Parts: sequence; structure tokens; C-alpha cells
Amino acid sequence: MSTEAAIDIDREKGNFSYDTEYDFDAGIGLNEQVVNYIADVKGEDDWVRAFRQRALEVFDSKPLPTNWATKDLENIDFDKFRYYLSKGQKPSRTWDEVPDDVKETFERLGIPEQERAFLAGVEAQFDSEAAYSRMKDELAKDGVIFVGSTEGLKEHPEIFRKFFGKVIPTGDNKFSALNSAVFSGGSFIYVPPGVKVKQPLQAYFRINAENFGQFERTLIIADEGAEVTYMDHSDSMERPFDPRLPIDSELWKAGSEV
Repeated sequence: MSTEAAIDIDREKGNFSYDTEYDFDAGIGLNEQVVNYIADVKGEDDWVRAFRQRALEVFDSKPLPTNWATKDLENIDFDKFRYYLSKGQKPSRTWDEVPDDVKETFERLGIPEQERAFLAGVEAQFDSEAAYSRMKDELAKDGVIFVGSTEGLKEHPEIFRKFFGKVIPTGDNKFSALNSAVFSGGSFIYVPPGVKVKQPLQAYFRINAENFGQFERTLIIADEGAEVTYMDHSDSMERPFDPRLPIDSELWKAGSEV
């Protein structure tokens, strides 16, 4: 396991937001219509839509957890939040192609500078979708995959589907079911056998909108003898409550290190 320091981000730097126009907005509240809207916008296969719908049923049937959570959870009104917001952007491979207001956000946080300094790859997510995703060319030649989960699900279904939902199942608790119903974004990483990624891979998750929940889903697969260091960071403007419910699934085989 690498001991390199994570990106040094001054949290006070993140205490801002921009007025942003969104092309896609699932609206406020959580129901089957919202889940289907997310699947429609993302152009997902039928099996993913069915996965989301089943997860919503589990969410509705599960009580709030009492064995590891505080009673503060009872104050959450799940129908007061938005569960999908996107400008319609696709993950760009250069910062020049990122929408101006989104790029200004990440420049203000110093992400492009940090990428140039010591990272092997960076993914930057703005609300529900990745705006930027890139890794060094030599890693791609070694067979390493580092993209957003939306892109990974579409471009590498033979790997993604095999491991998706296996580490933290939908039925584990109410919140894992919620993530499974409305997940969007996150990182997808695959490192082939014997490949050692010497520099860290970094994901940055930014909540810009108010009363919005970010529910990324990260899947890391390190094959036998592989090594990789992955870091993620998230923030938003200081508000009373911004729900962020990630599921980070790390899968590795004997002799690998994550």
C-alpha cells in the first residue's frame, strides 16, 4: 500500500457554489418515476433498470438501521431531495473541453494543478455525472482501466456486471438499497495481473446544487499481483445537510494490493 499523501485540498476552498443550469433534473422526491428517469437519461440496459427498480422496493421495505446508526437518521425526509442532476456532459479527456462553470469549480479547487504534479489519473464528478476523466497513456497500454462508473458500465460490461453489487448487496440495509436505486457516477478501476500503478489514482466528487444527493458507486478490481492506490475526496458548500451516500467496493485477488 502506497503511503503517498492524498491531494491537499483546503476544505474552506470548497465553500462556494455556482448558479448552474441543468439539462436533466429528476425532480424532488424518491419514487419509481425518478428511478426510471435516471435509467432513461443514462440510456441503461434493461437489466440495470430492473436492478434499480428492485432496489427501490427493498428501500421502501427496509427500516432505518438501528444497530450502527444514531436516531438522527430519523430526521431525514427522503422526499425533500433531488437524486439526479446533470448538465448533460460527457466525461472529457482534456480540461479545455469541460463546461466553463464546471471547469472553474475544479480550477478553483486546484485539481488540474494537482493532477500535473503527481497523479497517474483523475476523475472529477460534478453533481451526478463525471465531467473529466483521464489517466496517463502508459497505463492504458498496460491494460489499466480508470473511468467513471457510468462509462465503465457501458464500455466494459463484461467486467463490470460480473462484480457489480457483490461486495455490498442491495439488501444489506436501507441505505445500500437507496444507493442501488439511484446510483450515478463513481469510479471504475481495473488493474490487470502483475501491473503496478506507481502513482495514485484520484477521484473528486463535487456537490454544487442545494438539496441534492450524490450517490456514486465505485468498483475497484485489482487482479492477481496488481497494485494500485486510489483516493477520493468529496465536498460541497457548507449547508445544513447534503446527502452523499457512496458505495466503494474494493475487490482484489491473492497477492494484489489496493
